[in-house]
Amino acid sequence: MFSPDQENHPSKAPVKYGELIVLGYNGSLPNGDRGRRKSRFALFKRPKANGVKPSTVHIACTPQAAKAISNKDQHSISYTLSRAQTVVVEYTHDSNTDMFQIGRSTESPIDFVVTDTVPGSQSNSDTQSVQSTISRFACRIICERNPPFTARIYAAGFDSSKNIFLGEKAAKWKTSDGQMDGLTTNGVLVMHPRNGFTEDSKPGIWREISVCGNVFSLRETRSAQQRGKMVEIETNQLQDGSLIDLCGAALLWRTAEGLSHTPTVKHLEALRQEINAARPQCPVGFNTLAFPSMKRKDVVDEKQPWVYLNCGHVHGYHNWGNKEERDGKDRECPMCRSVGPYVPLWLGCEAGFYVDAGPPTHAFSPCGHVCSEKTTAYWSQIPLPHGTHTFHAACPFCAHQLAGEQGYIRLIFQGPLD
Repeated sequence: MFSPDQENHPSKAPVKYGELIVLGYNGSLPNGDRGRRKSRFALFKRPKANGVKPSTVHIACTPQAAKAISNKDQHSISYTLSRAQTVVVEYTHDSNTDMFQIGRSTESPIDFVVTDTVPGSQSNSDTQSVQSTISRFACRIICERNPPFTARIYAAGFDSSKNIFLGEKAAKWKTSDGQMDGLTTNGVLVMHPRNGFTEDSKPGIWREISVCGNVFSLRETRSAQQRGKMVEIETNQLQDGSLIDLCGAALLWRTAEGLSHTPTVKHLEALRQEINAARPQCPVGFNTLAFPSMKRKDVVDEKQPWVYLNCGHVHGYHNWGNKEERDGKDRECPMCRSVGPYVPLWLGCEAGFYVDAGPPTHAFSPCGHVCSEKTTAYWSQIPLPHGTHTFHAACPFCAHQLAGEQGYIRLIFQGPLD
């Protein structure tokens, strides 16, 4: 993806601030990436700054008066306190920052259109029936145009009339310095990992980000009226590996610097070819197994490796070992007799989710997505928000809730016998 910067300076590579990758997609959306709807979005320095910062505060006596104050050409945030009173904070142009907006709306102010992630869905038709909980104008990210290109996240985005409107029911308050702040209906949650996004990463604590970018502990439920406690020692600054949850979809933020140390799709393809070159065999049928190419990542191939999730023994597909009394879902491994689910293995193709460049030796359970040991270990420890008040670990490649003791398993391949 090229930025408009390159048209004027073809020799100068555009400055990339970072990328947002939607959890639950293995390299692209089910029906392909189109326009502003895709599985990952790169934030490049804009040809001209479009950031904004707060300026004048108006206290209007009626919402009508507030509408008059906020004109279409000026960004503003309106806080409705009661039928009789609205506070309007006008925002002015900031030549030092670039603003990127994310949400469900397809209106032009939204740079990256995000829809609800349905775990394991293979096509967009699977996702249409869901009543969305993602806000139309969910959040905005403001990046400094000068090094170190700091990126900060704020709840809510400006709509087509450059307005953010917090109605009577939204949680809002006056801050100690007389400014206004508030939370959006379902909130924008952020988790910064400890030790960055590396093989030493550990999950951090989920926090909620306010409209003005302040950090709070979580509310009792997603849309409770009462805000959490302010966490003054933390900031809304994104770091490599920060997770952003929009209540219906979660995004991983990767910095340009962080991505430069991440395995590339080429590297993953080389690992795939290396496994296939070792000619792993089905220990029962003795047929050679092979991971299908990255492009065919949804169609079960006849050479596809399958795994018994309780023991990790890798086989080719076969029909025996069905346990009739268990609806045919559980199978008995011919190698060690352990009984459990039997699923096809798929390579994790979205390189941005890998914490290291290790070989694909482990698989998430129960979906069978394969990646490095450190990557499975990291994601299996992360409680991802689910619904309005629960959390569970999920596979980053398909968003399926993890099962079993660890949520992943070490694969046991049988080499060729010759």
